[in-house]
Amino acid sequence: MTGLLQGRVAVITGGASGIGLATVERFVAEGARVVIGDIADENGRAVADRLGDAAVFVHTDVTDEKAIEAIIAAAVDSYGRLDVMFNNAGNQGDVSPMSDLNADGFDRTLALLTRSVALGHKYATKQFQKQGGGGTIVSTSSTAGLQGGWAGAAYTASKHAVIGLIHQAAAELAPLGIRSNAIAPGTIMTPIMANAFGVPAENASEFLRYLEQELGPKLPIGRVGLPEEIADVVVFLASELSRYVTGVVVPIDGGATAITQGSFGVDVVKAAEEFSNGARASA
Repeated sequence: MTGLLQGRVAVITGGASGIGLATVERFVAEGARVVIGDIADENGRAVADRLGDAAVFVHTDVTDEKAIEAIIAAAVDSYGRLDVMFNNAGNQGDVSPMSDLNADGFDRTLALLTRSVALGHKYATKQFQKQGGGGTIVSTSSTAGLQGGWAGAAYTASKHAVIGLIHQAAAELAPLGIRSNAIAPGTIMTPIMANAFGVPAENASEFLRYLEQELGPKLPIGRVGLPEEIADVVVFLASELSRYVTGVVVPIDGGATAITQGSFGVDVVKAAEEFSNGARASA
């Protein structure tokens, strides 16, 4: 499976690490040229330098509307057009429990995880229309956008809202030839998973090993996921293989949401607590 995105131009936010980075690399391998948006300047520039003419980096804070408008303009300036918008930037945001909800933190999380997706749709659509229509938008939700139980009020509400946005976008934009879909990753081996539970960066790799050991066997597939496996689905949604697919949310979670009603999320929280209390993966 090669060349699925040959000649396409994509903007990928949050492209300097984790799922975003894996998707940048996969898009380039499939023939796309990519504008990487992130606030991690050093990492983002290093990725773009490594990929040569196929990628450029633009510092992008997706909570700033002008920054989203600017990265779309950068795609046109650099490569002449835009074909794919991947709204992926984000982190865990505010993790206050419901009984101690922090209003400012809640608003910041919505701005990062939901408003940015709406604005990504806005400016990508404007550019697609200038080009005569067509185009594809993919946005990152989460299994926390499908059920509650473990991620905190702000994150869960934000990721549910992303799904509502893509449903509305699909309805509005289909007559313009624009498709909008979302992915809902589950437990994936990325730094954001460690960060979500307050694990220091120096312990992130060990924490992810512990999650793999404790949680992998509880999933139908028998292991946690890899960023590259998320990227493969994004390639599908961005390519002509999915030309009749819009308004869809794809869970990529090893079957977790197929067999649980929130209990697996509780297992994640339990494993994080055990790790913070000194538990480690066996050798």
